[in-house]
Amino acid sequence: MTVPLACADFTFPLLPHDQSLQLIAMLGFDGVDIGLFEGRSHLWPSTELNQSEASGGELAIQLSDLSLRCADVFLQMHSDFHELAINHPEPARRAKAREGFERTLQYVLAAGAKHITILPGAQFDQEPTNASWQRCIDELEWRLKRAGGCGVTLAIEGHVGSIAPDPYRLARLLNEVKGLTLTLDYTHFTRSGLSDAEVESLLSSASHFHVRGAKAGRLQTSFAANTIDYGRIVELLVRRGYPGFLGVEYVWIDWEHCNEVDNLSETILFRDFLRERLADAES
Repeated sequence: MTVPLACADFTFPLLPHDQSLQLIAMLGFDGVDIGLFEGRSHLWPSTELNQSEASGGELAIQLSDLSLRCADVFLQMHSDFHELAINHPEPARRAKAREGFERTLQYVLAAGAKHITILPGAQFDQEPTNASWQRCIDELEWRLKRAGGCGVTLAIEGHVGSIAPDPYRLARLLNEVKGLTLTLDYTHFTRSGLSDAEVESLLSSASHFHVRGAKAGRLQTSFAANTIDYGRIVELLVRRGYPGFLGVEYVWIDWEHCNEVDNLSETILFRDFLRERLADAES
């Protein structure tokens, strides 16, 4: 069975959302990764989640009309990783984050999706590391139970600035929260100078996968400058019967030099590369 390809709606932030979806459909992708990023994507949690089921239903109609599937909904409730982190020391903020997650589950189901990505939590310097870590475990277990009860796969994305910024701490999280999966993005580790080999063991935990160019010191680069061996990754995923989408995820924001490539051209180059490698791996 062919692994489907998705493209992030937030790859094209200068277009209105409906035109971004139309472009993704025109490019021949099977699905869309929807970004619910407060203050920095087309769709914001503060507006979409006010009427979660209605908003999700509207999105489902838009996607159906374009013959697209909702591959993933990526929730980030605040532009700062700490302000509404799932493991924030303040109970009121954790409660708000839980409420947002509950509403996102309603939104995801109404949109016809079965996959949600969240951030893993943050380290808070005013307390011991193990305190931040344990609250992270507790909150992830609560979310995993809620998502599982709805038939939704829960994934975290380890990223620069999170409580799990490297493969080793991500692996520890997965070991301590049984059933948790990954939206795996090598670029955060490549940027830090880690090799593909140091990340590869996480592939077996991936339920979603992000693809874009990266190299040491750069979170996002062109296809030509990329150093990640996506050919090998595709081969390994196919061999293991990977169940999810491959999501091409270029972003265009003034952070980590992520506004210095031509997102449209790079998306097309990776689309064609993935199609070719998938055809070879699945033949």
